[in-house]
Amino acid sequence: MISVQHVGKRFRKLQALNDIDVSFEAGQVVSLIGPNGSGKTTLIKSILGLVRPDTGTILFNGRPIATDVNYRRHIGYMPQIGRYPDNMTIGQLFRMIRDLRREETELDEELYFRYKLDTLSDKSMRSLSGGTRQKVSAALAFLFNPPVLILDEPTAGLDPVASGVLQEKIIREKNKGKLIVITSHVLTDLEEVTTHVLYLQDGRVQLHETWEALRKRTGEHKLGRAIARLMEEGTAKHEFLYLKIAN
Repeated sequence: MISVQHVGKRFRKLQALNDIDVSFEAGQVVSLIGPNGSGKTTLIKSILGLVRPDTGTILFNGRPIATDVNYRRHIGYMPQIGRYPDNMTIGQLFRMIRDLRREETELDEELYFRYKLDTLSDKSMRSLSGGTRQKVSAALAFLFNPPVLILDEPTAGLDPVASGVLQEKIIREKNKGKLIVITSHVLTDLEEVTTHVLYLQDGRVQLHETWEALRKRTGEHKLGRAIARLMEEGTAKHEFLYLKIAN
């Protein structure tokens, strides 16, 4: 579905991505992890077409994204920090987005209603708490029922109940055969939904395998502990310490 072929990106002296060569397929939930500055955001933005790689090619369903921008309509993106017009209400924002995609008739409004955003439709974006903004971002990401979802720190700012609702939604969408790529610093948020783990460090792929294979290799059933075991064995480096490892 998405093929990243020998992609490199440099920002002045910083080599943000160095020969990234990975593929993601339908039905996978890929946990994209790594320390700050490892290249996670640059990789996501490259897939979204927001950053143009210096080298390599990215394919979406076999077609280079550089020559077919329409692929973006098949991706639902939830940014880590959603930025919206302050003077708009929640209702106005959703109406505007629907109008921009008026040809889309198959809407998925489950999160919109489960998060009770319909009862807050007159609230301005300026007045919303960080958690409510996250709910808005989540509802928008799933709204047009896309086959691919890219979720950047999706549970940041969400209370435990709202986080659980989102995790349940991710599992249901995975079971429909969708591709979901998630970044998070909290590994406990990923364990129940992850099928594949991609670890970046200094712009390079250090680990890319199934969560099941990683469990068998390390003998651990917690993602944080599995990563820690690799670190102890010297397969991973000390930067793993930044992750919140569950006891």
